[in-house]
Amino acid sequence: MNSLMKTALLASVLLTGFAQAKPSNVDFLNTGKANPNLPFSQIVKAGNTLYMSGQIGINPVTGKLAAGGFEGETKQTLENIKRTLEQHNYSMSNIVKCTVMLTDINDFKAFNAIYTQYFSAPYPARSAFAVKALALDSLVEVECIGAV
Repeated sequence: MNSLMKTALLASVLLTGFAQAKPSNVDFLNTGKANPNLPFSQIVKAGNTLYMSGQIGINPVTGKLAAGGFEGETKQTLENIKRTLEQHNYSMSNIVKCTVMLTDINDFKAFNAIYTQYFSAPYPARSAFAVKALALDSLVEVECIGAV
């Protein structure tokens, strides 16, 4: 094998190892209370940033969407965010950005009324948009980014 091929092979092996290694400042946070068969982490902490998986209004006791339609699901969604943060020793005050997905954009005003019960000024940055459908026929999903 000539020298150029050996160098290329060695570089390929080394780069593959680097690509597969988990950075040392990344933690995948799971309480063990969420469904372990779901292919995502509750929160990923990368450096001083928290990336929270989208939350829907699943009641953790029943495993079903919260009763009460849009308002019930929205309250449960925000409770789920709050509880998940607290289980990892964080709080709603760590949140700096939320992305809100609604199956009906006409629910935007109702969402805001409930949202302000969980966040106060200065509010996190936020995006909101309508989607065709959400997991488990949920009416609302919220994902958050936090700073620590």
